[in-house]
Amino acid sequence: MSVQKERKQEIITQFRTTDKDTGSPEVQIAILSERIKNLTEHFKAHGKDHHSRLGLLKMVNKRRKLLDYIKSHKDFERYNKIREALGLRR
Repeated sequence: MSVQKERKQEIITQFRTTDKDTGSPEVQIAILSERIKNLTEHFKAHGKDHHSRLGLLKMVNKRRKLLDYIKSHKDFERYNKIREALGLRR
């Protein structure tokens, strides 16, 4: 369940920190969140797809690590901004 090219560009332009930014933690977190959302919808119809579920868990863990990375650099403003923009609980 990948993100379509146009949607990915929208996400990058929304969360980038500079004009040529495509790989900052904020962008990576936003793209992962979109993929997680797509997979969650997929599981509503395909409940027994355990192989994709493993990929989902890996993506969730990677997003958590990226959020912890931002938080560990004492940049709570960036952390809270990305968390609120994506509607993440923690």
